[in-house]
Amino acid sequence: MKKKTEKITNNQLFTEAGEALPEIPWNVYPRPQMRREEWLCLNGAWDFYRQDKEPQKIIVPFCPESLLSGIREPLRYGEALRYERKFTIPDSWRKKRILLHLGAVNRVSEIRVNGRLISFHLRGYLPITEDITRALLPGENTVSVSVVNDLFSRYALGKQKVKRGGMWYTPVSGIWQTVWLEPVPEHYIDELVIESDMKGATIRAEGVSEGTVRLNEKRYLLRNGEARIEPEDPHLWSPEDPYLYEFTLNTGEDRVTSYFALREIRAGEADGIPRILLNGKPYFFNGLLDQGYYSDGLFTPADPKLFEEDILKMKALGFNTLRKHIKVEAEQFYYDCDRLGMVVFQDMVNHGEYHYFRDTVLPTLGFKKRKDRRYNRDEETRREFLNFMEETVFALRNHPSILYWTIFNEGWGQFDADEAYRKLRALDKSRLIDATSGWFRQEKSDVESEHIYFKKLKLGKKSGRPQVLSEFGGFVYKIPEHSFNLDKTYGYKLFATREEFAADFRRIYLEEVIPLAKQGLSAAIYTQLSDVEDETNGLLTYDRRVQKLEASETEGIIEALQAAVNGTAPEKTENGEA
Repeated sequence: MKKKTEKITNNQLFTEAGEALPEIPWNVYPRPQMRREEWLCLNGAWDFYRQDKEPQKIIVPFCPESLLSGIREPLRYGEALRYERKFTIPDSWRKKRILLHLGAVNRVSEIRVNGRLISFHLRGYLPITEDITRALLPGENTVSVSVVNDLFSRYALGKQKVKRGGMWYTPVSGIWQTVWLEPVPEHYIDELVIESDMKGATIRAEGVSEGTVRLNEKRYLLRNGEARIEPEDPHLWSPEDPYLYEFTLNTGEDRVTSYFALREIRAGEADGIPRILLNGKPYFFNGLLDQGYYSDGLFTPADPKLFEEDILKMKALGFNTLRKHIKVEAEQFYYDCDRLGMVVFQDMVNHGEYHYFRDTVLPTLGFKKRKDRRYNRDEETRREFLNFMEETVFALRNHPSILYWTIFNEGWGQFDADEAYRKLRALDKSRLIDATSGWFRQEKSDVESEHIYFKKLKLGKKSGRPQVLSEFGGFVYKIPEHSFNLDKTYGYKLFATREEFAADFRRIYLEEVIPLAKQGLSAAIYTQLSDVEDETNGLLTYDRRVQKLEASETEGIIEALQAAVNGTAPEKTENGEA
């Protein structure tokens, strides 16, 4: 039985008795940027084993802490978990190599097929791919995944906490993204690397050297694994016009379909003011903090369509940017942002210990200048973070919607940010980098990045860099029947009625954000898209069933922000406001 303070329920995937319904909605192709025709989804019911427990059934890809998993029992962090299921390879795949993909497993995982050890992994937010061909048997096969989520701060933690509460949330253990099989030929395209600008795209295929790329009716030769495509009359990508070029890569043995977009992001000047330029023009990034938590599935929405629903709801309110906060999302999210026109500011997931007094109290009081060379001094933690950062870039680099990386947030696990900036810049020269979001700014960064919650908004230090308000707001309007916790409320300014909440939301943009945009602000990230557990400062409730603002209440804001960075006067709205 649930505690009385946990009022929200699931999205109908389970009956009231807790029995799983037969249809699993995560039966969608999980890698939209490199699609093959054949695949086999292994989501659904798996056998689930715990120490000193009878075997249970768990619904993959939902973590055992979630309602949708069907487990609904507390875990002991550090205990061993084991997933197991049977599968049979289609006869048409018999002469092909078979790849096993796991979208994400948190955290330490050991993968076996028919008892044979396939691989061992330590990182819980990134995809896993293994060739299991040699381990397969004729007929029925067994895959097992052994997992321990030890919540060890040396590795990527995000917002997970054993004692959840406030800005820390219920941990996510085990498999939390799609598990699937894919047949490939002996010589196959292992990876695509796409680099684009405003003129064209360079496509590199890892694992093969020759082939053809087909875009519409035109063919381009792949030589030494690379092809350059420059369409006539380039159609540029933007949130207002998210145009994607779809192409097919054929090597004779292997064939994949993918897409790219033409766009450029850089720091520059407009009318003598440092600005972020999208496709060579000043652009205002009106954004929301997006933590990617869901009431029934935690890290995993009940249906992948919920990504699209969140994006479209926020676009209707005038937002064009989501800051994906301290989480690497399923690829479907980034694909939806690519095709629907939502810019992503992508955070790295924090490693290392959080220190409340140093990382929250002192900066909130204004003490934001600290050297970080000797912070987070554990050498293995540093190596793990830098390796994780590199793998995050490799996993997400082809998505045109991602325009901005954040390395460290509010000092969490921060160390030698200047060196981390240099390493990230070497990995990706095409995006902006916010080295230290909020505070503890060092020398290297592409933007001046401030968090302001309890004071009047203002610009940061003038340094010749574009100004970004990477967190602000956090206004609370709590709806008890759609809230996780009736006893505790976390946020930065409380409102008793929806009307008061909406009025102050509009006021802070009209009176504070828009004037700053005229002075040099290029981006503002409001906290946040949805409520998350104790936090009730979202524009949507945690269960996504209530939207706290109407489009009429944000009307004209994005137009005024863009006019401010353009140095022009916005058009009048119907009520006469600029």
